[in-house]
Amino acid sequence: MNKRRFWIALLLTMALVLSACSAGSETTTEAVTSNTGTETASSDSGSESDKLVVVATLFPQYDFAREIGGDKVDVTLILPPGVEAHTYEPTPQDMVLMQASDLFLYTGELMEPWAAQMTDTLEEAGVKVVDLSTGIELLSSEEEGHDAEDGDSDASADGDTDHDHGSYDPHFWTDPNRAMIMADNILASFIEKDPENASYYQANADTLKASLTALDADIRAAVEKMSSKTILSGGHFAFGYFAKQYGLEEMSPYAGFSPDAEPTPQRIAELIDTVKETGAKAIFYEELIDPKVATVISEEAGVQMLLLHGVHNVSKEELDSGKTYVDFMRENLERLKIGLDYHE
Repeated sequence: MNKRRFWIALLLTMALVLSACSAGSETTTEAVTSNTGTETASSDSGSESDKLVVVATLFPQYDFAREIGGDKVDVTLILPPGVEAHTYEPTPQDMVLMQASDLFLYTGELMEPWAAQMTDTLEEAGVKVVDLSTGIELLSSEEEGHDAEDGDSDASADGDTDHDHGSYDPHFWTDPNRAMIMADNILASFIEKDPENASYYQANADTLKASLTALDADIRAAVEKMSSKTILSGGHFAFGYFAKQYGLEEMSPYAGFSPDAEPTPQRIAELIDTVKETGAKAIFYEELIDPKVATVISEEAGVQMLLLHGVHNVSKEELDSGKTYVDFMRENLERLKIGLDYHE
């Protein structure tokens, strides 16, 4: 643990310097650890532990890591609660925390280009970097039925754009089947780093995957009883993998996968007409973003708004409640039942 003590000491030094430079200002960055709920990054600086120190970029891998690792790991969600994932950039404190870890889990270069650029630096510091897109087939905009947004690049699956997902969708965790591959990747990294506890990690992973398998079965059964098979969304649609997996379609006024894209008035008007013509029950909106477009569509078409939580990140209240990825996806399923007219 010498390396960890060194980096945490450096972190404390940097924090003191930064606080002196910004006296009177209020910090909004908050690292979240699995065994404390919400604490600052330096909160365990005085403790000694043989646990694996794990840093995760988004909520799904944070949740899977804490479930698989149990009491053998110390997991930190580097993304502060309530922060929209696409706008996050690591602070100097975050970078020190990453370099003090044993394992760094990120979604992939398409979702977090900043993380991919840090790979060499982290590996030189002795950190095992785990790209959770390994083994997952990515879907392109053509496969999901999206029109390319003007200015979108023809990125390969490896991607190299800064917060511009190009023509490939990075939101693969919204499909529970691909989430299982993520869990397998996390499990393999834990066992590689801590082979003595392999059976413990394996048992926890089996429990997690059983929950994901049950979720998958329940979604399939529910979709069969939904009158509508089209999800009408007023936000950037993160559920392309989910929709394709379960035989659903989606419509959104946004084109492509760029989080900076804005819909045209024509696209919004077309979606309002579609809602009226199809007798849709609801318009869905995304988490942690002002649902201004969905609100306009809801008011003009006279339908309710329902949250479809993409589980990129969670609010502080959601985090404090201890909710899991499976919890969020089951809540999504209940709202989809309402919006897509489910009948027993």
